[in-house]
Amino acid sequence: MEIDIQALLFEFIGGLGIFLLGIKYMGEGLQKSAGDRLRDILDKFTSNPFMGVLAGIIVTVLIQSSSGTTVLTVGLVNAGFMTLRQAIGVIMGANVGTTVTAFIIGIDIGEYALPIIAVGCFLLFFFSNQKVNAIGQTIFGFGALFFGLELMSSGMSPLRSLESFHELTVNMSSNPILGVVIGTVFTLIVQSSSATIGILQGLFSEGAIDLKAALPVLFGDNLGTTITAIIASIGASVAAKRAAYTHVIFNLVGATIFMVFLGLFTQLIIYLQTQLNLNPEMTIAFAHGSFNITNTIIQFPFIGALAWIVTKIIPGEDTIVEFKPKHLNPIFIQQSSTLALDQAKAEVIRMGEYASKGLEETNLYLNTHQQKHSEIAMQVEGAINNLDRKITDYLIDISSGSLSEFESAKHTALMDSVRDIERIGDHFENIIELIDYKISNKVNLTEKAQEDLNDMFDLTISTVKQAVDSLDKMDREAALAVIQKEDQIDKMERNYRKKHIIRMNEGQCTGSAGIVFVDIISNLERIGDHAVNIAEEVLGE
Repeated sequence: MEIDIQALLFEFIGGLGIFLLGIKYMGEGLQKSAGDRLRDILDKFTSNPFMGVLAGIIVTVLIQSSSGTTVLTVGLVNAGFMTLRQAIGVIMGANVGTTVTAFIIGIDIGEYALPIIAVGCFLLFFFSNQKVNAIGQTIFGFGALFFGLELMSSGMSPLRSLESFHELTVNMSSNPILGVVIGTVFTLIVQSSSATIGILQGLFSEGAIDLKAALPVLFGDNLGTTITAIIASIGASVAAKRAAYTHVIFNLVGATIFMVFLGLFTQLIIYLQTQLNLNPEMTIAFAHGSFNITNTIIQFPFIGALAWIVTKIIPGEDTIVEFKPKHLNPIFIQQSSTLALDQAKAEVIRMGEYASKGLEETNLYLNTHQQKHSEIAMQVEGAINNLDRKITDYLIDISSGSLSEFESAKHTALMDSVRDIERIGDHFENIIELIDYKISNKVNLTEKAQEDLNDMFDLTISTVKQAVDSLDKMDREAALAVIQKEDQIDKMERNYRKKHIIRMNEGQCTGSAGIVFVDIISNLERIGDHAVNIAEEVLGE
């Protein structure tokens, strides 16, 4: 029998492409239906590692990607929303949640794939309601997933009669480590364990591979999927790297344990297959589920040990930015409004320190164009927004009690300062967007323009720092110095604007460079205004 290699390849590659598109669309559709609840689920339900496992399962089922959940978790650890121990629970849960895709594939509805795609398209194209669109996207993805699998399966069916492929599977049966390597490498290439397990289900149902050879490939698929998190953690914080390495260790230990007891595990799966009368796809799904659930049960008691190991492998400080407030204890509101106001003030000062850190990172981003500075600044901006909400709520709770005249004045000053600091965050976010525009459109500033910007940045940063310091110590002299510095910032802005117009007229600078330059200095000038507002609260004006 002659095998048409081109048809085989085209059907396989095309099917794989449609399958991956299906998973992506289905995940995105589910994510849109769930809205911002995913991050909330991870944030709220990870009070202990067991809840973390449940949250990991739920979120992975919703976004159809264990790598996606791991990357989300890495971001939350990075932002100080979650500790490493909680993150390990979520990663374990993500591994269990990803097995759901294999069970979906096990339901034999491939022949209905095209009508399912049609229903999804109908909901996508004929309705303007976003909720209906999200459901349509999910259904379209669901259908595309099966259609892709059908194409891959028909592409792979001739492999049964191919002598060299038959020899490879015989070798994999007698040498399971070869199977693990093949599974790992293939998942590395495709970047989706769901896809490689789908392919394995297809091969097994076509009779092109036996169970003894398929199981080690399955373990390899689970190992390969950890690479996505490793890639996501490159250049990220220490915490992000630790979360990614935990994923690798967890799957590596699991694969090793199961390889040792491969004979026993194979017997178990054969027993399940005969007792439950499973089709070939469902058999692989049960094997995948059993592997991940058992692995989680075995390693769950050792979460502390896993955290300790990765901390030793990757030493250093855990988080860069902590989103959560540190001082806002509701107990003080009942006990003493004076104490509660002191707590609120300590948090406002912390928020102010974040504002100057965000400005420093923005300045570094302007000079180096290194993405990490932009990311840190944006995390800081997120932290400032979060603290703004939390402090404002806390201050509103304080004001519901009775305040003396002095306390009332302090309360108003803190309320106003929080608003000013939040606005500073918005302005450096604007500057980051301008720098992004400058980079993506290859806008070049002259050396002189760059020098002017750095001078103005230095003065603005020191003004913000001094304003926050004056509020912290209620230092009138520092507050007066802030007002003088802000005068300098205003003069600087007017002066630099004129100089820049001259440079543009002389043809040294392009129009787009002019827009970027002028917008950055006007944002810095506005930051100076907010620093003065804080200083004026100290002076009681």
